[in-house]
Amino acid sequence: MTESSTVQADAHRTLMQWLWGAMATQVVSVAVRLELADAIGNDGADIDDLAKTSDIPAQRLIRLLRALVGLGLCTEARPGRFTLTPAGSLLRKQNPGSLHDYARLVAEPIVQESWARLEFSMRTGRIAFEEAFGMPAFEYLANDPELSALFNSAMSQGTREAAAVLPEHYDFSQFTTVTDVGGGDGTLLTAILKRHPDLQGVVFDTAEGAAPAAETVRAAGLSGRCTVATGDFCDAVPAGADLYLLKSVLHNWDDDRAATILGNCRAAMPTHGRLLIIDPVLPDTADSTIPAENPYLIDLDMLVLVGGKERTRADFEQLCTRAGFTIADVTALPPQNGLSVIEAAPTRTR
Repeated sequence: MTESSTVQADAHRTLMQWLWGAMATQVVSVAVRLELADAIGNDGADIDDLAKTSDIPAQRLIRLLRALVGLGLCTEARPGRFTLTPAGSLLRKQNPGSLHDYARLVAEPIVQESWARLEFSMRTGRIAFEEAFGMPAFEYLANDPELSALFNSAMSQGTREAAAVLPEHYDFSQFTTVTDVGGGDGTLLTAILKRHPDLQGVVFDTAEGAAPAAETVRAAGLSGRCTVATGDFCDAVPAGADLYLLKSVLHNWDDDRAATILGNCRAAMPTHGRLLIIDPVLPDTADSTIPAENPYLIDLDMLVLVGGKERTRADFEQLCTRAGFTIADVTALPPQNGLSVIEAAPTRTR
């Protein structure tokens, strides 16, 4: 094979991988719903046992399992005997880095039907989710408790990963009270408080978003140091903290609404306070070698689902300036998180 034909073959293989991506999503999601990864476990399993566990005929189930082999999630050491690869192990429920619920979520109609209308969002600038379902995504989730629970569980995996590394990349000991705006189930804030016993904390979110937070706080033994407050951060945020966190919040909103949220944080904090924005920071020029999650796909995900966006540092600087903040520092978290910590301080007036 000549060099040019090798390049052509590699190019064909790469493009086909992406063209078949939606099919791979469904394969993985069905495997998760059938709990195959947990059934295979650490030791592997035979097709007949998996067929009994899943209540699917062996001759049909083996086709799905061999598709998982093709995706690099399983191996078939001998005919009908399957074991998990490290990537496949992430589909187990109890794996510390589990993507079990995320794999279910991305195959749900709320995601798939929205992405099927990507061209609609491209041409109109409108939100594909609202075109498909007739209401904003967060309103839709509020009306479907089961789907909302799945969404929150899937999103909390990224929060757990950030919580594991954030205290090592930022000095929280200089503050007395931290308010996590859009703090959801409290995973991030409780991790910070456990590392810093002198800190007080407030988890702030909508009533639906913060519903699991009280139990998270109680289970962490932090009921005496952490409270839960509910409300709409587009209207106001609780005053009284000297550090405010916004993790994976601003990318859900367009620039005007994001500036409003930032402005509400600024109004709530003292002049010596600080704000941490924890979000992806896009490079100024697109780069195909960026590891981990593809931030450009996530950017489009925000577009079709909620009308939000990922941003460059310059974008964040403009938003912060509008809201009365000045960016003091930007620190990238480990690559697998795909996140950066943007520290901002109230802009000093002369």
